[in-house]
Amino acid sequence: MIAKVLTRAAALLLALATLSVPGGRAEASPREGGGTAEGSRADRVARAEGKSPMDAVPCATPVTDTDVHLIWDRAPHQAFTDLVRFKGRWFCVFREGSAHVSPDGAIRVLTSRDGTDWKPAALVSSPTADLRDPKVIVAPGNRLMLVAAGALRPPATATHQTYVWFSTDGRSWSEPAAIGDPNVWIWRVVWHRGTAYGIGYATGGGHFVRLYTSADGKVWRTLVETLFDAGFPNEAALVFQKDDSAVLLLRRDGANATGQLGTARPPYKEWSWKDLGKQIGGPQMIALPDGRLVTALRLYDGGARTSLAWVDPEAGTLTEFERLPSGGDTSYPGLVWWKDRLWVSYYSSHEGKTSIYRAVVQLPATAQRSP
Repeated sequence: MIAKVLTRAAALLLALATLSVPGGRAEASPREGGGTAEGSRADRVARAEGKSPMDAVPCATPVTDTDVHLIWDRAPHQAFTDLVRFKGRWFCVFREGSAHVSPDGAIRVLTSRDGTDWKPAALVSSPTADLRDPKVIVAPGNRLMLVAAGALRPPATATHQTYVWFSTDGRSWSEPAAIGDPNVWIWRVVWHRGTAYGIGYATGGGHFVRLYTSADGKVWRTLVETLFDAGFPNEAALVFQKDDSAVLLLRRDGANATGQLGTARPPYKEWSWKDLGKQIGGPQMIALPDGRLVTALRLYDGGARTSLAWVDPEAGTLTEFERLPSGGDTSYPGLVWWKDRLWVSYYSSHEGKTSIYRAVVQLPATAQRSP
């Protein structure tokens, strides 16, 4: 693997040269599970031995080329990303605030033509909520759709409410509209054949995930009341394949913290599940043009890291093939396939502070199943 990673000093010089924000720093209006800036014990041991924390766990089928750039670190804390290409430009969204959990969380929107020179496009904030885990999607009508959960401030009776915003240029956004149910966090939305599907998880009592649908992105109905409820299921990545079958990669916490892989056929009311046998976090997954499913997510064995892996729905396996430069508080990626490369946004604290990175990855020609 050839990794061209900008050092923090070089990245800061690049940011000063290319990013223009009044005042020089992002305004402070900037679970995501985690870790700390110091990383896991395995990370610290690796560093003490003069190794990268990423050396701790072997990978199958390493990629041939990876280009990584730090693109934003101006807020005290920035994390939980997503990425999209829209009208000839890149848009990266993420939460920024004074801490990992803080009442001032807002959604930063960056834009770029080339994926290297990034500039602020918008800052979406709320007077009543900490906005968390934004996701950005190209919606019907050639619009951008922004989805995020608000951790509500007192005296709100609910803990969380999911909101949606729309934009035609990524700079000016509509007023927020509340969607779904209070205390069910719609964590990710995918459009398929003109219908939006959202996976929400319970935040106010009970442990379950719910499947929603919408025709316009504003009015949502429940398709499956309880999609999965064993353990503590929450964050999910959803993909629809060419034959219209659905594949769902699901994080699970608690005593049995192993990821789940769900599959279903239309109308997506009956699901089959396989246990992946490993803990995962913050997953995103897309289908490549050749039909392969690739995911970016946090893996924990051998130290927390953001990795790329193949997903095999038939075998029920997750096969890691690339570790991105990362450690500690990390993951929550966005994925885009463009010009025969996998573009990834993610955050990580491996350089001492949570920062936003963009990776471009040349994938191996074929995927390998787990042994």
